[in-house]
Amino acid sequence: MKRYVRVLTIAGSDSGGGAGIQADLKTFSALGCYGMSVLTALTAQNTRQVCAVYPVPPDFVAAQLEAVLEDIGVDAVKIGMLHTAPVIGTVAEQLRRYAAGPVVLDPVMVAKSGDRLLEPEAVRALRTALLPLATVITPNLPEAGVLLGWEIRSEEDMPRAARELLELGPEAVLLKGGHLGGSRSPDVLLWRAHPEPIWLEAERIPTRNTHGTGCTLSSAIAAYLARGFSIPDAVEAAKRYLSEALRAGADYQLGSGHGPVHHFYRYWE
Repeated sequence: MKRYVRVLTIAGSDSGGGAGIQADLKTFSALGCYGMSVLTALTAQNTRQVCAVYPVPPDFVAAQLEAVLEDIGVDAVKIGMLHTAPVIGTVAEQLRRYAAGPVVLDPVMVAKSGDRLLEPEAVRALRTALLPLATVITPNLPEAGVLLGWEIRSEEDMPRAARELLELGPEAVLLKGGHLGGSRSPDVLLWRAHPEPIWLEAERIPTRNTHGTGCTLSSAIAAYLARGFSIPDAVEAAKRYLSEALRAGADYQLGSGHGPVHHFYRYWE
């Protein structure tokens, strides 16, 4: 019998379809994987704003995880929006129970507006319960600053920040430098098997259609890890996929705000 490559997303739902589990499932499918989902929150949102959030209770998060992991199993897990400390604890407990991995953690903690999305207790739970279980974490600079307690102001600060994040327990850190501005987007990759930082740069594509880029990148890394890629190869392939999806979607208009990337550019005309 043939076998699917199975990837699970644990994240919030985006009713507009550009981010969250919708972006994750599209990415998995585009990269040849079978996607499954555990919802942690429902959001009412579009290309302009998040209008409302309805949290999913921790016991139902656990029920979803048990249903998937007991029967189907996974080849990789992507974790996105986890809104409370009890939900974070529930996810960590179930991942340990079923030895699910590899795990890609996108620590969604800071909104594009700069508003904090997690209370201090939830940030502490993320640091202590989930980061040690992660194969790769993919914070942007504001999220890394929240985790570390200091502001990352320049490209020169990034290797130090990546090393400090690595000390919190993950196997690898991809620190994204898109918030620095400029014509290029510098990311730095650091992992335990390679103590020297590796810089990965991408051209900054001029487009408003950037909704869900973080979700898409982390999901692509998870998909490539599930397919057997090494950590550096998975990160490089995921960055190429995101750049191409951004470029392909740059000229589309969807809604009146920030539209999505074109996840299926390889298949749609």
